[in-house]
Amino acid sequence: MTTVIDAVVVAIPAHNEAATLPETLRTLRQAQERCRRDLPIAPPLTLVVAADSCTDTSRAVAESLGAEVVEIAERSAGGARAAAVSRGLDSCGAPVEATWIATTDADCRVHPSWLVHQLTCARRNWQCVLGTVRLSATPPVKPAVRALHDAHYFAGRTGPRWHHPHVHGANFGIRADTYLRAGGFPTVPHGEDRALVDALPPRTRILRTDACPVMTSGRTTHRAPHGFGAFLHRLDQDHPKAER
Repeated sequence: MTTVIDAVVVAIPAHNEAATLPETLRTLRQAQERCRRDLPIAPPLTLVVAADSCTDTSRAVAESLGAEVVEIAERSAGGARAAAVSRGLDSCGAPVEATWIATTDADCRVHPSWLVHQLTCARRNWQCVLGTVRLSATPPVKPAVRALHDAHYFAGRTGPRWHHPHVHGANFGIRADTYLRAGGFPTVPHGEDRALVDALPPRTRILRTDACPVMTSGRTTHRAPHGFGAFLHRLDQDHPKAER
């Protein structure tokens, strides 16, 4: 028996991301086209950007590229993800048990097969899919910092079917009814992705997979004090032997 998915919501939080949003949205549209090409029936996609306390043109950029936009003023990654998901669920109008939620970030690039991968997992009755990330080539990351990151990130990897320990809002999928039962993304400044996973009901079918990683920015001029950029910045600062 397979799960029928009638709608997809892609939710993206953004805080002053006008420079990076176009590439993120372009790759998502490529992924949408791949769904139309490769799947017998491609469910309609609702793409929502949550513009959180933006003082740049993030809203205008997102709307010009066909995304719905919800504006909030919380400076909260969790609040932004939750707002984007809520708008998407309202807009798509499909039953929650037949709606798939996928999330990424406004400085990421998804693979063309990212949505096909997520929907294939959903139809195989996985209720939550936790993917991985890779550092993008731009902006460039110092080789020593990249090596330190990789040593930390891939510690314990033993083979291609890596049951990894990571939780990334940048590469996250969940069925809408499962999401709602867990209470959704909490309105917290950081760690909302892991908090949601921790709140999932005990028998939730969770797939941890490295099958379709998302390319994420290696910038160390971070927007969130506890986000991925901040982690890279700490690696750079804590290891003076890193190339300067």
